Amino acid sequence: MKARAKFGIWVFLSIIALLQLFPLIWLINNSFNTSADFYSEHILKWPLDPQWQNYVNAWVDGNMLKYMFNSVFVTSVTIVLTVILSLTLSYAFTRMQWKMRSFFFTIILLGIMIPIHATLLPNFVIFKWLGLTDSYLGLILPYTAVSVPFNMFILTGFLRSIPKEMEESAVIDGSGIYRIVFGIIAPLTKPAIVTVIITTFLNCWNEFIMASTFISNEALKTLPFSVMNFTGVYSSDYGSQFAVMVLTTIPAIVIYAFFNDQITKGVMEGAVKG
Repeated sequence: MKARAKFGIWVFLSIIALLQLFPLIWLINNSFNTSADFYSEHILKWPLDPQWQNYVNAWVDGNMLKYMFNSVFVTSVTIVLTVILSLTLSYAFTRMQWKMRSFFFTIILLGIMIPIHATLLPNFVIFKWLGLTDSYLGLILPYTAVSVPFNMFILTGFLRSIPKEMEESAVIDGSGIYRIVFGIIAPLTKPAIVTVIITTFLNCWNEFIMASTFISNEALKTLPFSVMNFTGVYSSDYGSQFAVMVLTTIPAIVIYAFFNDQITKGVMEGAVKG
């Protein structure tokens, strides 16, 4: 490839990368400005006097420590349930022979195409009737239900690529079904399970629509609620709001930066082999 063509591709990709990163740059920039600077005619304004107090307000007045504990707990339990359900369901659909297997496999995969917003009202009515609103289960159950279909799709692709002879040898050695699934199959699908963990974390960590619908108890609110603590009827502390969003985004950015290749590899291999 000629040097001019390479340079053109490099410029094009650099522009695309800049456009993708601009919202993050804009977010960080405004987190160091005052609320008045938000109404400036400039899209980006260099903070001559960086407002570090915005981050102090975000951490203290935003109750970030308490909300972070709730987010970590809800996300961790959701990840554990999602991994167990996705792995066992994938094994049942790819290795076991039973009636209406294809029908139920299709029904579960339909969950990928159902938008979250369409489930809010019926789920709220059901959770209210069951007494699950204002509880951790009120978030863990819908988060798990939304995550399982796509992650099961990824895991079924990997499972179909594993030779059945390994399980047959384990059965001859006297291994039971749980030993086969969690002792033999789970380690072999480790790349896909890592992908499941990361995608579930990214989906749950910043989720706000379901959290705002099912949770009103202050003690159970998750990290995205911190932003609402700086919103008023007549005025809002935009600098602290942007600081909250930066702090909330950092864990997701760090995990995505370290495991970006793993996510891409897991999704692509799962889709191709599936």
